[in-house]
Amino acid sequence: MAIIYTDREIGNFVKESKPLPTDWRGKIKLRTKRGHDERSLNLTGEDGNEFRLILRKNQINPIDFSVILAVQLPELNQVFRLLRYNGRSHQHTNHIEEETFLAFHIHTATERYQEFGTREDAYAEPTDRYGDFYGAFRCLINDANLKVTEEPQGSLFEGV
Repeated sequence: MAIIYTDREIGNFVKESKPLPTDWRGKIKLRTKRGHDERSLNLTGEDGNEFRLILRKNQINPIDFSVILAVQLPELNQVFRLLRYNGRSHQHTNHIEEETFLAFHIHTATERYQEFGTREDAYAEPTDRYGDFYGAFRCLINDANLKVTEEPQGSLFEGV
């Protein structure tokens, strides 16, 4: 059974405060997995929702990456992708709007695309807010209300 979230519900998930654990930097150190580096981190939002942060980048192509925030579907072993920040390694097409572009882009889950029968986060918009994996991660931290729970020492990604 597919769950369809409304745009309002999606917005509430994104706005929910999501504290990062104090040892989050160590938990997101990427590990090699079939040609790319990847890591995920489970988070609990302040309203009790379970989220998953998924980080993935190609080992060869620096503009081939995804930084994803998903919410755990209740009683299912699946996640619903709320936001996905992609590199510009491929063309993206928004099928409803019939528009295609090659750019860094941000996918957003929408009610409309779920009802259209595609992946929940099939809609994307080009962006110039970031130009690499680390910039995309910074944008997600800001956009998705991820809360850093300790004072940063040096770079946000020092040792990552």
